[in-house]
Amino acid sequence: MNRKRFLKQLGGTSALALIPMSSAKAFFKENTFLKGNSKEKIVKADEGTQLHVLGNPQWHKVVGTDTGNQVFEWIDDLKPGSGIPPHIHSKEDEIFRVLQGQVELMVDGKSTVLTEGDMAFAPKNLVHSWKVVGDENAKMWVSAFPSGMEHMFQELHAMPAGPPDFKKIAAICETYGIQFV
Repeated sequence: MNRKRFLKQLGGTSALALIPMSSAKAFFKENTFLKGNSKEKIVKADEGTQLHVLGNPQWHKVVGTDTGNQVFEWIDDLKPGSGIPPHIHSKEDEIFRVLQGQVELMVDGKSTVLTEGDMAFAPKNLVHSWKVVGDENAKMWVSAFPSGMEHMFQELHAMPAGPPDFKKIAAICETYGIQFV
């Protein structure tokens, strides 16, 4: 019997149960993409590292050092009218989850208004933007895969208060593979 037919009869991946434990350990030991310094972390709703990014509070829940550089997750508390103009990430995919309020999200030229409980996926290399619409603040839980953008937000947080200098913002973002279009 050929391998493909054998695996199909076993239900595909259920054949993994037949792999000796020593082989499985060797696989995980040799594949560095599965390694990381991640360990469990519990973050309560009111916890996280708080930054102020371009006038809005942001709470970093997990960062690259927590997750073996796999994921960065944060919550934005956003004022009406705030947003990010069209831009492209060359490194990260993003998932946006609206927890409160209304956020108009555009991905690859298609716009929709997201409300509480809605989510959207914006893969890297696609133009996307978002803007808080309506009269109330919005909260958004955002995930970026892989991590790394948390360092950009640290730099943006360190900028002096006052009207944002878009040229400086764009230069910081560009060093992290994010380009405004």
